[in-house]
Amino acid sequence: MHGASNDFILVDDRAGQFPAKDRNWIASLGQRRTGVGSEGLILIQSAAEADFRMRFFNPDGSEVEMCGNGARCVARLAHEIGAAPRRMRIDTAAGRLEADVDGERVRLHMTPPVDWRMDRTLQVERETLRYGFVNSGVPHVVIEVPDLDACAVVPLGRAIRHHADFAPAGTNANFISITGAQALRIRTYERGVEDETLACGTGIVAAALVAARQGRVQAPVAVRPASGDLLTVDFKVTTDGAQDVILEGPAVHVFQGELVYGE
Repeated sequence: MHGASNDFILVDDRAGQFPAKDRNWIASLGQRRTGVGSEGLILIQSAAEADFRMRFFNPDGSEVEMCGNGARCVARLAHEIGAAPRRMRIDTAAGRLEADVDGERVRLHMTPPVDWRMDRTLQVERETLRYGFVNSGVPHVVIEVPDLDACAVVPLGRAIRHHADFAPAGTNANFISITGAQALRIRTYERGVEDETLACGTGIVAAALVAARQGRVQAPVAVRPASGDLLTVDFKVTTDGAQDVILEGPAVHVFQGELVYGE
């Protein structure tokens, strides 16, 4: 499936048989020339107090807390296979999410954003960059740039991702351009993918939240990533952050197949 061209392998693992400890095999599945190819692998697993548990693995085989576009995709699939009702509760390593499925459109109620750092500066490749930071499920740096199309997303993003200020876990890096009172464009360097991605759900959320805290936009914010899709982020700004954060966008089927472990 893909959410705004952010593509994923999704597996019904309610029986608990997927070899999640074999990170090399998971990484091999994510390779586009020799595997299935994806920007993440997601498991639907049984949960005691939610409708299901979502586990997310990056293309390098590492496991991270959650993924916004992936969560929208897994919500649609879970509803379609009978693992969850139309409005559902999803357990993740970042906390519990709620989602509302309406065909191809999914509204994802995000976990509360934490670890805010506003109006900070960072020395990267002889440049002083002013940034905002928030963990919207995973960590994100947000930087407004004068020319988004000309922005060197990969080298800058890689340097920020590995910067000592964000060690040891690292961070995702988002570059934005404000296009209206309730609109912005975004390009993202994604940790774990280690490249620019066409869309990143948690990055889209982080960008809208940081820009709103800076007084640059107002909710709801229409966000257009590199894929060209349009996603909406709604929220309420508070004195110390934001609450009631909702990400809405598409969740689309691409194909269905069978994975044979060890081959």
